Amino acid sequence: MKSYLIVDGYNIINSWTNLKKIANENMEEARDRLIEILADYRAYRGVEVILVFDAHFVKGNQQKEEFVHGIKVVFTKEHETADSYIERIVHNLSKYNFVQVATSDWAEQITILSGGGVRISARELEEEIKDSHKKMKRKFINQEVQNDDLSHRIEPHILEKLEKWRKRED
Repeated sequence: MKSYLIVDGYNIINSWTNLKKIANENMEEARDRLIEILADYRAYRGVEVILVFDAHFVKGNQQKEEFVHGIKVVFTKEHETADSYIERIVHNLSKYNFVQVATSDWAEQITILSGGGVRISARELEEEIKDSHKKMKRKFINQEVQNDDLSHRIEPHILEKLEKWRKRED
């Protein structure tokens, strides 16, 4: 069974203070930053991430899907909201997989629950990502400390002398 995290992109951008500030200046930069954040989260948690953006007001827009840093990024087609795309994909994926959807849209959360998915609010996702980031940092620091053993970089005869010297000090 695979685990999926489906993210309502603009809902998250408009819910997270740091991304909302960026979006006020440059929406593309806010989208790119969200992709970076989710790519790190994906790498640490091992979940498949699908990031969905509304493009339903873009005249003549065809649905666009691309993979960026291992994340499937979807721009919906004209007249299709992110909500309707997410509902459809949750229905298809939740039959055989664990599907979690990140949105703070209450109506969408209810629909997701009835479609077999699990909801997570924008705030909960932000806290989960911050927590994962802290754990990832701790794990990296611990790994660095464990890998800081110099014995494999010192010539054996010097290591032997150091060991004798250490034993004399005890």
